[in-house]
Amino acid sequence: MPLTALTGRAEVLGPPGERHDEILTPEALEFLGSLDAAFAGRRTELLRERRRRALLLASGAALDFPLVTSAVRTDRVWGVAPPAPGLTDRRVEITGPPERRMTVNALNSGAQVWMADFEDATSPTWDNVIGGQLNLLDAVERRLDFTTPEGKRYRLGERLATIMVRPRGWHLTEEHLTVGGRPLSASLVDFGLYFFHCAQRQIDAGRGPYFYLPKLENRYEARLWNDVFVLAQDLLGIPRGTVRATVLIETITAAFEMEEILHELREHSAGLNAGRWDYLFSVIKNFAHRPDFVLPDRAKVTMTAPFLRAYTELLVRTCHRRGAHAIGGMAAHVPSRDAEPNEAALAKVRLDKEREAEDGFDGSWVAHPGLVPVCRDVFGAVLGDRPHQLDRTRDDVDASAAGLLAVRRVSGPPTAEGVRANIAVALRYFDAWLRGSGAVALNGLMEDAATAEIARCQVWQWIRHGAVDRDTVRALLDAETAVLAEEQPHARTAQAREIFERTALARELPAFFTADAYERYLARRTEVRS
Repeated sequence: MPLTALTGRAEVLGPPGERHDEILTPEALEFLGSLDAAFAGRRTELLRERRRRALLLASGAALDFPLVTSAVRTDRVWGVAPPAPGLTDRRVEITGPPERRMTVNALNSGAQVWMADFEDATSPTWDNVIGGQLNLLDAVERRLDFTTPEGKRYRLGERLATIMVRPRGWHLTEEHLTVGGRPLSASLVDFGLYFFHCAQRQIDAGRGPYFYLPKLENRYEARLWNDVFVLAQDLLGIPRGTVRATVLIETITAAFEMEEILHELREHSAGLNAGRWDYLFSVIKNFAHRPDFVLPDRAKVTMTAPFLRAYTELLVRTCHRRGAHAIGGMAAHVPSRDAEPNEAALAKVRLDKEREAEDGFDGSWVAHPGLVPVCRDVFGAVLGDRPHQLDRTRDDVDASAAGLLAVRRVSGPPTAEGVRANIAVALRYFDAWLRGSGAVALNGLMEDAATAEIARCQVWQWIRHGAVDRDTVRALLDAETAVLAEEQPHARTAQAREIFERTALARELPAFFTADAYERYLARRTEVRS
């Protein structure tokens, strides 16, 4: 295997675990060191630019399509690479953490694609990070066969979903792996370990190393990922263009650079995805200081809201103009045994997927295997035997900055129930996240980190603009903390409450809860192993 390390290998500070040595090999650590040496500086500069732009938006700066890249948007000639093996038909994609049971269930679910999520659906404990890599390796090797203590057996079937991996975002670090005492980018760790161990194996199996890229804010961050792909392929002797990546358009700034992002990644592009919950979080976070951007309860902000319709229709138009797949948003419903509410919830899922299929999306996301048939039936009715509908270029869509920012048309104060629900959901998610679970079933929905981000940002914004007073929030927080402690005897209620106070009640609004909470509670540098 041709591998030229550009620097010393990464140093392991995390505690040893069962089979960790299969992932943290000297060669894999050298590979991570090479990626870090090449890209750590650029990553730092881009994160600095993020903070600068956030301050500008908070101070009232306008947001619009960049003039400097207008030629990219108006040039109708360029397009992205054709679909890679296993990514032609993507009508149903299931998402979830690369936990062992979830890995088997997702791959066997009947979905065309499984997105193994190291980001919002994974609590980034050391065991989860390395255990997730082991599960992916075992899945690719088709040796993921185990029996639970209760006697239930899990094994892979014959037809498996295509694996796509979502690494953590550029803003996060992996404190258990360092170079020169400095933690590595969590993005490069999650990408690098999977790529090193599984890229060639996937190619040999007739697939390839495929990824979902989260939280991108502009074309420069897409360019950084493209350069990572080029170097990684060169280091391991894999032909350029083998990697494919779908970018989640889940920040308001990225919505204004969709074409530019596809252009930067075009030889490695597999399309765009409408990351609806993180997108809503981004809108709230970036305009939290503005009274005309105050949104009501999350349940009242549906995908038919004008600013969200503008975003999803622009995404389909952008993708299909360039020959790229457009993938719809998450259906988070968790099927229950209670027939009547379950049927009502499934009807809502069906309506949501029908809207996406009719708008031109080529597929969509579900969070639970029980939703795969619903999504498959809806898209099957529109697609028939076709694998996608790239021919629907949606030239009727009129993209405008005003449309993407038309939040005031659905703005309004929260209800008392909405305030309490946000506090309850955030507190329970923080507790689960601290105890190692990043995907949590709450009130019939599979929630991830994006849910908690929306909940705590809305509370901060509501307090800021007087929609609810701080004393009321603290009283509700007291009540929900007590309920959580009673419901979950092993809950980390004090720490969960502290995260809420630091991220929802602070004077300034933190960009993410995950970065600070990870550093405070999950990062444990216990020993040097290599």
